[in-house]
Amino acid sequence: MAATTLKKKKVRRTRTHHYSPRGGCKEVLEAREEEVLISGPAGTGKSRACLEKLYLACLLTPNTKALILRKTLASLGSTALDTWRKYVVKEALETGEVVYYGGSSEEPPQYRFKNGSKVVIGGLDKPTRIMSSEYDIVYVQEATEITVEDLEFIKTRLRNWVMSFQQLIMDCNPAGDKHWLKLRCNEKLCTLIESRHEDNPRLFDLLPDGSYKVTQQGSKYINILDNLTGVRHKRLRLGLWVSAEGIVYEEFDPAYHVLPWDFDAEGNRLPLPDDWPRYWTIDFGLVHPFVLKCYAEDPEDGAMYMYREIYHTNRTVAEHAQQILDIVCPEVTVTWDDHINRVQRERTERVWVEPKPTAIICDHDAEGRRTFEKATGLGTQPAIKNVYEGINLHKERLKRDKVTGLSRFYLMADALVERDQWLVDNLMPTCTQDEYPAYVWKVSADGRIQDEPVKRDDHGVDGDRYLTTFKDWKGKARVTVLDM
Repeated sequence: MAATTLKKKKVRRTRTHHYSPRGGCKEVLEAREEEVLISGPAGTGKSRACLEKLYLACLLTPNTKALILRKTLASLGSTALDTWRKYVVKEALETGEVVYYGGSSEEPPQYRFKNGSKVVIGGLDKPTRIMSSEYDIVYVQEATEITVEDLEFIKTRLRNWVMSFQQLIMDCNPAGDKHWLKLRCNEKLCTLIESRHEDNPRLFDLLPDGSYKVTQQGSKYINILDNLTGVRHKRLRLGLWVSAEGIVYEEFDPAYHVLPWDFDAEGNRLPLPDDWPRYWTIDFGLVHPFVLKCYAEDPEDGAMYMYREIYHTNRTVAEHAQQILDIVCPEVTVTWDDHINRVQRERTERVWVEPKPTAIICDHDAEGRRTFEKATGLGTQPAIKNVYEGINLHKERLKRDKVTGLSRFYLMADALVERDQWLVDNLMPTCTQDEYPAYVWKVSADGRIQDEPVKRDDHGVDGDRYLTTFKDWKGKARVTVLDM
């Protein structure tokens, strides 16, 4: 019998990618202006539309170079990049049409297309490698986080000229009506595209007669949005650029008061100096968020820097205490030679990797304080509860000096230890930075602003007030130690 040679037929894997934009999302794909901002309430598909445009541009024009950018690199992973991998390039990754490259000392992380196109990912907190290059199209997620100086710098990178047009596209949820981005659009320097919930096929079905019918998933999501209150309802449900009426901390500007970290040559975050005194504040909660915040004080000017935050619901005080201990003084194994018995022994002990707090200032939950003290071995003290006086003191810290332009209070970017998914799913604040824009004074029935804040979404800002009052209130009792 003659030998038979069997040859395997090479089968080319194919996948079909589906995306049918509508409304504002469709306008983004069609826009050719140099600077475009798509704004709308939460969940309208803004980010998906911008990412689909980058994907399409790279597919249609070989050697296109695109950039996905956010204020900080760490914040991209759970937002834009999650959407990018799950919905935009999912099929291309499966077939090998697109591959991920993790980066090197010469090149930043990126997605590489077979036709030579690239989509680079990065943050403005680590700009060296990404912003030294040139691009055809740049997408900035949550553009309200950046400054006008950031925007102008980004636009200088739009000069690769492989595509027939060069473009900066941005998305955001609306902010205040006086935000520089809104004013820029009003002046026609940037093209503003509005998106609405009906643009998202997961929330609304488009019927043959042109009307919309809410989906089962959409009904649940819209119900969550409808239960929001105040300025958060106007921005995240209605998509309006409005400022909160009677905002307490009007001095707070995230573009100024939220600082990026410094990094070493290997990309590791550099800690704040060890010789800066540390302070912790705690606002206890279970159904409402438990918030523990760590601060460092610059000894030269007394400015405070909040560099770590636990902001989480549905965990006990003991669980939170264990989490902070594991961060600041992890367990290590210590070995030594027992020469008498001629054996090597070991034990486990905790070692502090940063300075211990000078003070831990807590709200007046006596049981919570006792539990935390027992679990950590650290002492606590009750916060000074003069709310109105404390707010005014904290407002003074937030103000920028007229000569130096400096403040005496800052939040470090990406200080959150772990994002609470329940808060995310219910569109609640997930950190202190989320609370500042919506923290408002009470208003009486006749419309007069009261000298008392609304007791809602205030867990993180309360901690900041505890610390400022502890440091700055002159009315507190003082103890003088006399030499005998």
